[in-house]
Amino acid sequence: MIIEHIGLSQINGSLIVLDGIKDASYDEMVELKLEDGSSRTGRIVQIEGEKVVIQVFEGTKGLSLVNTRTRMTGHPIELALSPEIVGRVFDGLGRPIDGLGEIYPTEKRDVNSSPINPVSRVYPRNYINTGISSIDALMTLIRGQKLPIFSGSGMKHNELAVQIVRQASISDSEDFAIVFAAMGVKNDVANYFRTSFEKANVMHKVVMFLNLSNDPIVERIITPRCALTAAEYLAFTLEKNVLVILTDMTSYAEAVREFSSSKGEIPARKGFPGYLYSDFASLYERAGIIEGSKGSLTQIPILTMPNDDITHPIPDLTGYITEGQIVLDRELDSKGIYPPIGILPSLSRLMKDGIGEGFTREDHSTLANQLFSSYAKVQDAKSLASVIGEDELSASDKRLLQFGKDFEARFITQSQYENRTIEKTLDLGWDLLSELPREELDRVDDKTIEKYYKGQSK
Repeated sequence: MIIEHIGLSQINGSLIVLDGIKDASYDEMVELKLEDGSSRTGRIVQIEGEKVVIQVFEGTKGLSLVNTRTRMTGHPIELALSPEIVGRVFDGLGRPIDGLGEIYPTEKRDVNSSPINPVSRVYPRNYINTGISSIDALMTLIRGQKLPIFSGSGMKHNELAVQIVRQASISDSEDFAIVFAAMGVKNDVANYFRTSFEKANVMHKVVMFLNLSNDPIVERIITPRCALTAAEYLAFTLEKNVLVILTDMTSYAEAVREFSSSKGEIPARKGFPGYLYSDFASLYERAGIIEGSKGSLTQIPILTMPNDDITHPIPDLTGYITEGQIVLDRELDSKGIYPPIGILPSLSRLMKDGIGEGFTREDHSTLANQLFSSYAKVQDAKSLASVIGEDELSASDKRLLQFGKDFEARFITQSQYENRTIEKTLDLGWDLLSELPREELDRVDDKTIEKYYKGQSK
């Protein structure tokens, strides 16, 4: 029996309050009918006895306290799924916006998903090749990993995201798909993503979810959940290897903060709710490999650090949950270096288990360690040069400075359309290390040096 409730008790921003509601469920979908015959959707976000608070997706403008009719649907927010979602573009709620018609679903799933039993998780192995040297060599993305990109306002994270979508591949699998979700982006940025994928001829393997900045904030909260639900379906039902890119998690977090404020909740750090950590975790933990499935789900969340502050709650909490980070550097960006990846603060915690013999090349691990070590010494030499002047440096320090310049110009810097193989990247790393005396390579064993080192002992 369907019961319609006539009238509302209260309207507060995007929230409405109803009294005298029995048997309602948290996250249940709600249909609202207005006086003019139009309809809107919402979801229950709070229950206190017989009083329920409903979040209206399309906003509360035009709602009447007297004549609005409300009907409970009895189910949570669900996403229509079928193999034909690949190559399609959806809004933040999973409704097609590419003009190609509706999806005829083979199944519908709750966007909040079900938790993965930790016992059934398989440890991530093998790497995803992005074609970007600094990522592939020094902070390798492992299949089933969650590896965020920490950027800043105005930096080239959108270009980097597009390049990863264009170039990403797995060596031992052709069955590869990408789910791309953009939250709170402007129209021109959304068009840039869409046209870039179409021009690169990769739309056939991409599922896009676009939430624009003028869309309701409620939709922004649902967008990553819809994207991850689609990714789980592709990974664990259709057994594809799926890479999920979520941009920008800062927009998402600000939507959570705004929503929390409208509910009258007491804020925590920087005005964000105290449950931001668990909210992030409910998204980021939807990655991995499940026993018995050939598929995998890998995540790259992208966030812009407010004021480039890595201690801000958004990057801070993200760093706790995820398995490393790729940090974009403002100084490198101002030099015109692309991609402006800061090598020293970046890392991939799962990298060691997905590289080396059988995955990339046997020298990968030692090469990465040596490049990190040598580049760290470059920073020390730069600091010394800023105090005493470059002319007063020792010959060794001058060599290090030259190595640093070459490393940034040849290894970190690459074109947006340059797709480097892992072999080319590793060989380039050895070319650069060969500029240094053999005695300064303190992280590489003699056998590896004999095989790959091209310089001379000094």
